[in-house]
Amino acid sequence: MTGYTKPKAVVLLSGGLDSTTVLAETAARGYQLYALTVAYGQRHAAEIAAAKRVARAFAVVEHRIAQASLDAFGGSALTDAALAVPEDGSTRTTIPITYVPARNTVLLALALAWAEVVGATDLFIGANAVDYSGYPDCRPPFLAAFEHLANVATKAGVEGARYRVHAPLLYLSKAEIIRRGVALGVDYGLTVSCYQADADGRACGRCDSCRLRAAGFAAAGVPDPTHYQTG
Repeated sequence: MTGYTKPKAVVLLSGGLDSTTVLAETAARGYQLYALTVAYGQRHAAEIAAAKRVARAFAVVEHRIAQASLDAFGGSALTDAALAVPEDGSTRTTIPITYVPARNTVLLALALAWAEVVGATDLFIGANAVDYSGYPDCRPPFLAAFEHLANVATKAGVEGARYRVHAPLLYLSKAEIIRRGVALGVDYGLTVSCYQADADGRACGRCDSCRLRAAGFAAAGVPDPTHYQTG
C-alpha cells in the first residue's frame, strides 16, 4: 500500500529465550521494533550482552538500555548476592525467592515512557502464565491492569491514544514457545536464560530457569544450543 508506515512497538528485551521469541513475533506482525533492555541490578550482565546480540540480529530501529536499580532494595535472589538461587528443582506452592519485587511493573512503566516519546502505542512483553514460577506480574490480571493504567496515566492516553499491552506467549508452554521461535528463525544460541550465568554467559544448568529451558527444548524436539558451564 502506497504511503503505508509500519506501526511502532516497544518490546521488552531481556536477552532470554522468551523475550527474544516475542521480538521475533513482533517483527512478524509487521511492527517497527524499538527494543528496551533494563539493567535493574540483576546478578550478572550476561543477559544484557545477549540482548545486544539479539537486537543486532533483528536489526531493530533502536535498542535502549535503561537503568533501574532494584538491587538497592534487594528482596530477591536475582538482585541480592547474599540470597542463594534455588537449585533443588522442587515443586513449590509459594512464590520463589527469584521473584523480583515489582519488576514487571517497573519495566513496563519504562517501556510506556519510551513508547509515549517515540509515538508507539503497542508494548510487548514475554510474560508467561504456563511454564513460569508463579510470579504475580506474569499473570493476565496484572497485564490488564497495567494496560488500563497506561491509558489513564499518560498525556497520549487521555488525548485519545489507545495503548495495548501484548503478551503473545502468555498461554504457551516452553516447548510451544521454542517451536514458534524456530519457525520465526530465532537463533536461541544468542540468548541467555540462566539466573546465575557466568561472565561468558554460560548457564549453570541447575536453577529453575535452566531446568525449564532444557525441558522445553527436549519437549519441543529441538537441539538445545545453550552454552553450559563445565566442572
